[in-house]
Amino acid sequence: MSDTEQSKLSKKENILQMVKFGLFSASAGIIEFAVFTLMSLLIFKDSGSKYGPSYFIALTASVIWNFTFNRKFTFKSAANVPLAMLQVFGYYLVFTPLSVWWGAALTTGQSTLVEYLVLGGTMLVNLVTEYLFQRFVVFRYSINTNDIAEKERAEAAEAEAE
Repeated sequence: MSDTEQSKLSKKENILQMVKFGLFSASAGIIEFAVFTLMSLLIFKDSGSKYGPSYFIALTASVIWNFTFNRKFTFKSAANVPLAMLQVFGYYLVFTPLSVWWGAALTTGQSTLVEYLVLGGTMLVNLVTEYLFQRFVVFRYSINTNDIAEKERAEAAEAEAE
């Protein structure tokens, strides 16, 4: 299969890919929320500005989880992993400082409820922008190239031959 053929997905495949990305991102969101809560309540509880460091650590944990599962199961990519990781790192070089900045700006002197509302909003922005970046930049030409995709193609061809 050529790069162009692999990057063209049917409507059903695109929807399934978005659903998978959403589900893996939801699991990463649970990790981010839990780590954020632990950092805020236990580690940085007496800090004047606990949002920034708590958020940064939580985001890092969720990114590692999310990248690993989405590369293998959502995009089914056999792309150069270090290069793909470097590209995602580049995305986060832009997203992280911006999201820490707006998070700290919106939560300074606010209640804990506001911190969680800002965290939730930031996670939604991250979900949408990261999906678009990974789908159309990082894995654009390597979708359905890993061993899972190869096995699915072989099974589909075998079923079609019967």
